[in-house]
Amino acid sequence: MYVKMLRAALLTAAFGSLAGTALAADTPAKAAAPAAAPAAGSPAQAADDPVVARVNGKEIHRSEVLAEYSQLPAQTQQQIHLNEAYPRVLENLVTARLLTDAGYKDKLQDSKEVKTELKHAEERFVQQAYIRKQVDSRMNEALLKKKYDEMVKAMPAEDEVRARHILVKTKEEADALIKQIQGGADFAKLASEQQIDKNSAASAGDLGYFTKGDMVAPFADAAFAMKPGEVSKTPVKTDFGWHVIKVEDRRKRQAPPFEQVKGQVAQAEAQDLAAQVVDELRKGAKVEAFDITGKQAISLTPPPAAAKPAAPAKQ
Repeated sequence: MYVKMLRAALLTAAFGSLAGTALAADTPAKAAAPAAAPAAGSPAQAADDPVVARVNGKEIHRSEVLAEYSQLPAQTQQQIHLNEAYPRVLENLVTARLLTDAGYKDKLQDSKEVKTELKHAEERFVQQAYIRKQVDSRMNEALLKKKYDEMVKAMPAEDEVRARHILVKTKEEADALIKQIQGGADFAKLASEQQIDKNSAASAGDLGYFTKGDMVAPFADAAFAMKPGEVSKTPVKTDFGWHVIKVEDRRKRQAPPFEQVKGQVAQAEAQDLAAQVVDELRKGAKVEAFDITGKQAISLTPPPAAAKPAAPAKQ
């Protein structure tokens, strides 16, 4: 526990001040997942996993830095690229090595406290391994498809609109665009050439299908009040600027295909199976519980049943 607390403290100290700082736009958002390090002593190790530090003669390899970096929260990894984080992560590893060596020198590995923590860690790993084994043995394609059907059934039958837009800075510019469109100008061409939203310009203003809750209120209210083929007669103002909107189509929200959300469905089913495993163990066990004084018998409330499945997210 104390090692985890120390590591957390080190990481917080190293990265806390940078956690809210975004990198330059051309900096990769996240380092690629590190490849497995070559086996110790293999000819490729020196080239693929070089020594990046020595602490009293003991080596620290690049793979250890990559592994430590991968333990940072995903949001931090997105904001702080490996190249920027590297010196601090390496410093953490050096500090940890110094403390570890000092602790072993004091023979703390033989202390009751450390042995107790190791036992607790072993028990947690055994619990996790048992749950994984049981879930893996019960998981199958039929269960996943059944779970998918449940999740689709839980989806509300919301309306969706497919629309294009042209975003400009001023109402005058938007009014001029509406006049051009009313005069026969091609909406998609103008959306590619005239707007300030460069992402939308690349798709000729096509926003795809969206529900009312997906967009800011003024834009959504205007789009959902229009019919397919209709162009907004007046500009729509949002915090982003002035929009000219063209509705292309309307439909009821479609469930994403099974294969597209299979991973998400598997996660939901794994949670249900894990709860099922625990429930079976409880039913087959004799459990006696007492209050905090250890004298008065009490009844424990079993974990709640699995919640109603959430609708699969649109990819």
